[in-house]
Amino acid sequence: MCAAVLAALTAVPAQAQSPERRTPHWELKDTGTPDVRFRGLAAVGRDTAWVAGTQGTVLRTSDGGRSWRNVSPPGAAELQFRDIEAFDARRAVVLAIGEGEASRVYRTDDGGATWTESFRNTDARAFYDCLTFFDRRHGLAMSDPVDGKFRILSTSDGGRSWKVLPSDGMPAALDGEAGFAASGQCLAASGPRDVWLATGGGAHARVLHSADRGLTWTATDAPVPAGDPARGVFALAFRDRTHGLAVGGDYRAEEPSPQAAATTRDGGRTWRPAATSPPAYRSGAAWLPHGRAAALAVGPTGTDLTTDAGRTWRTVDTGSYDTVDCAADLGCWAAGEKGRVARLER
Repeated sequence: MCAAVLAALTAVPAQAQSPERRTPHWELKDTGTPDVRFRGLAAVGRDTAWVAGTQGTVLRTSDGGRSWRNVSPPGAAELQFRDIEAFDARRAVVLAIGEGEASRVYRTDDGGATWTESFRNTDARAFYDCLTFFDRRHGLAMSDPVDGKFRILSTSDGGRSWKVLPSDGMPAALDGEAGFAASGQCLAASGPRDVWLATGGGAHARVLHSADRGLTWTATDAPVPAGDPARGVFALAFRDRTHGLAVGGDYRAEEPSPQAAATTRDGGRTWRPAATSPPAYRSGAAWLPHGRAAALAVGPTGTDLTTDAGRTWRTVDTGSYDTVDCAADLGCWAAGEKGRVARLER
């Protein structure tokens, strides 16, 4: 199936083909929420996906996007959800971002019928950006620096409770350095213990790596645009403990983003710029399952495909998306502004 998708994405555009010969392409799924921007996305499979966004909105589909159920937590209309991690059709954890008490975590065990607020930030200096899970029990969330270091929140019970980890093993943040709550992908895990954190806003864009679930970290410069609060690494995607992608650039529409993608083959110890980068800022990335070389990157000006593990990219769609995620059954979804959610269709 992966080979079929690759062939489709590199073939003649679907709109130029006869209906009987249409190949896989992004197909918009009407969510009925044109005023919501979805930066949080969790692909469970081709049938089931969750999205989270502005106005405290959480939607879930279980029929491949033909219909969507509004399962937003009650009383959350003033919150901005920027990340959601789903374990299946019933269990999910969603993160709201913002200063102080605006940063919160909710969990549901019944498909969104009810939610439990499991964390509310009480430190006015903290601003949580994204979260990730190693498995169904262990996960982390990250905040912009507090007292000169990124703050890490940890759970060992599937997001039902959280604790702030000690900062002793976290290197000092650069002046102005922060994370970007643009796609729920500034924190990425692979395997039972490895996790990577993407940064921007400082003199250098960096990727921090931990091999012990967030207790100790090392930092490496990433060769993407930096030196400005609007520039840096916005999303990370790892297909295993060693092979990873970083995408980003400058999110301002009027600013160019040369070298907006990079790759690592050694778990983030070193990063190389893509030989041919996406043509503009990209905020989300995902590996296609069951392969070693294909991945997608998305942003407000389009979707790019790599078939050589991030060395070169080419644009395959010009629709606006902020985030992308693929499930094991090759159910790939993208989401973004104006209620836009799409699934890769064959």
